[in-house]
Amino acid sequence: MSGQPAGPSKPATSAAPAKTAAPRRRGRPAGTRATSTDTRDRILIAAREEFAERGYDRTSVRSIGRAAGVDAALVHHYFGTKEQIFAAAIELSFAPAISLPDRLAEGGADSIGERVVRLMLGVWENPLTRGSFLAVLRSAMSNETAAEVFRDMISRRLLSRVAGELDVPDAEFRVQLAASQIVGMAVLRYVVKVEPLASATSDELALIVGPTIERYLTAEKL
Repeated sequence: MSGQPAGPSKPATSAAPAKTAAPRRRGRPAGTRATSTDTRDRILIAAREEFAERGYDRTSVRSIGRAAGVDAALVHHYFGTKEQIFAAAIELSFAPAISLPDRLAEGGADSIGERVVRLMLGVWENPLTRGSFLAVLRSAMSNETAAEVFRDMISRRLLSRVAGELDVPDAEFRVQLAASQIVGMAVLRYVVKVEPLASATSDELALIVGPTIERYLTAEKL
């Protein structure tokens, strides 16, 4: 008796197709230094805007983080305390003015007072820098902690460097006198808006105030 007829043979199982390697992404991977720098810059810009809009007292690390779209802990991670981020925001706001010592060195002593006034007025007249610049002044005038941070940055980054370019006795004191004249003019012109000072042109102020600044910085005797 013959055996059972053989059933149809099973087709050979084909091998699974090989997986194609995923293409490598170009550019910097997440979490690189560039990404950290972008986050830090975003926080710093948000801090400058918060201090400009709310002042020092009403600005908090939490509000800065909220404005930057990050957790407050990340603000602390990059900048530390509120005072430290305020100092960083001041430096960002005063970046155009920090070039003053270099500008003075390039032009020598000729018309130094007029050049100083024109440079500072240029910073205040620029709508991109005026708001944060004046916010720093307001904060420094209303809060002692903010004033201390402001004094340290201005003395270290600006006044001391300008004094180093002068070949006159009592250079640091002279620079402080010149700064008091310029800052006082800015407060009356842009904050209090006293007329006719508020409506005077930059050229008029440079020609009128410039000689006084020049005397502070270059005269043999005060």
